[in-house]
Amino acid sequence: MITIVDYGMGNLRSVQKAFEKVGSQAVISCRPEEISQASKLVLPGVGAFRDAIHALKEQSLVEPILEQIQSGKPFLGICLGLQLLFETSYEDGEYAGLGVIPGKVVRFQDQPGLKIPHMGWNQIEPTAPHPILAGIPEQEYFYFVHSYYVAPEEESVVAAYTDYGCRFASMVARDNIVAAQFHPEKSQSAGLKLLENFASF
Repeated sequence: MITIVDYGMGNLRSVQKAFEKVGSQAVISCRPEEISQASKLVLPGVGAFRDAIHALKEQSLVEPILEQIQSGKPFLGICLGLQLLFETSYEDGEYAGLGVIPGKVVRFQDQPGLKIPHMGWNQIEPTAPHPILAGIPEQEYFYFVHSYYVAPEEESVVAAYTDYGCRFASMVARDNIVAAQFHPEKSQSAGLKLLENFASF
């Protein structure tokens, strides 16, 4: 069973519907005991990092999420769900994340002609073949909406880069963890293929 974590921040139903479109059942849950029992976990998110980490702590969801990751079960982070995996975010202050992946979350630098947030379709450049991208053409376009991006300490965790005023990590992958800055549920056929690949892990 795929379980989508509900902590009050994210377009959960659209993620659930996208999984249903590719023939996979997914449930939405805010209950720690259900998250602990999931066979695959999805952490989506839209909004501010500070609010998100606060909500996870308030709802006692940090521990079951970390336990799931440490157990080796497949984990997918989407947008803010990617950023939460990191140690520190500098969005409107400095806030500690889940600390699963060494690195930080930083804002795009203001540049002439560069609109922030980064919003719309952009290409990803995979660093190496990965099962999550099986059947997806290289340099494929996905849908982004974000003002902050992750800066991992170790380049080895970066699964794909994207260019937007700078070259940033748009996907990370390590062991059972895969996470994307873009929204697969908004990325039409390529996004659906990515979710289908995750469901088959």
